[in-house]
Amino acid sequence: QLLEAKANLSLAQTRHALQLQQAKAQMNNVVPKKQFEQLQTSLREEQCKAQQLQENLHRQAEQTCRQLVRIQEEHERLLQAAMEQAEGLEHNLRSAEAVLAERAAQLKDAQAQISRNKLLIEDLREENRGVAMALQVAELKQKSTEEKNQLLEEQTSALKQLIGKITPASLS
Repeated sequence: QLLEAKANLSLAQTRHALQLQQAKAQMNNVVPKKQFEQLQTSLREEQCKAQQLQENLHRQAEQTCRQLVRIQEEHERLLQAAMEQAEGLEHNLRSAEAVLAERAAQLKDAQAQISRNKLLIEDLREENRGVAMALQVAELKQKSTEEKNQLLEEQTSALKQLIGKITPASLS
């Protein structure tokens, strides 16, 4: 719009200059008064139009400048907001990475503990097998001992009966 208004102003100024030259040339050629007055009126009208065009051009230039300043300020505000948002996202990302690293370390520790526990469980199973075998041996020994004990009790009982029979006979 600004360029168009400038072009219109240039065109109007060129027309005025041409008309002025024509008017002077006609005056030199003795222009009739009526035609001269018409040309003079036309010139004044064109000058008025040129003045209005120049004022419009000036107003449009000022409006365009104000509009550009507003747009630039808005862009700067949006850019600042985007930068702040990016910084916030970057901070969140770093926090999330730190949490993930911590969790990964915890999982590694837990995995190592599970491996140690598996080894301990395997050792306990081996010990349990040994204890179970020892228990079986102990049970067999206990059973054998009980059987021997039973046999000894039976022998003791038989000896007591025998002694009980022999003792009255020897006293008499």
